[in-house]
Amino acid sequence: MKSVVILTHQASAVNALALKEAPIAARRLGLEARVIEVRDTNELEPVFTMIARERTRGVVLVPSSVLWVHRIQIAELATKRGLPVVGWTSTLTKSGILLSYGPSTFDILRRAGGHVARILKGAKPADLPVEQPTKFDLVINLKTAKALGLPIPQSLLLRADQVIE
Repeated sequence: MKSVVILTHQASAVNALALKEAPIAARRLGLEARVIEVRDTNELEPVFTMIARERTRGVVLVPSSVLWVHRIQIAELATKRGLPVVGWTSTLTKSGILLSYGPSTFDILRRAGGHVARILKGAKPADLPVEQPTKFDLVINLKTAKALGLPIPQSLLLRADQVIE
């Protein structure tokens, strides 16, 4: 793999840091990375066609509610064109992308519930600490890997929190 596309939908302040840091991290790994911003979901099919035609070897999804809503379409477009896709949450992987790595949704919601309980018991929201995620999930979709003809190393499968078969 020599090149990847970092796909986003209308860059925002929320993902600005990711869009700035991802190409830097890619270069450190010896990869050429290009950010593509999809402004309209009608652009998804032409964008994936262009990515495949340019022989880009993978796609990284930047967190976006629009990309999440269209996750099945993205998975189908990518798999049809032989492109592995990496995302930020297990729901994407369950929808057909190859791999996800990101904060555990279950753990975040569990801790949010704790904050709600404290607020209901009288705590002021402003007094509650801001917490960073501490648990991250690696999820691999073997069905997608097989469709792409990608062998997944046993060492990676052993590290996965979930393997979808």
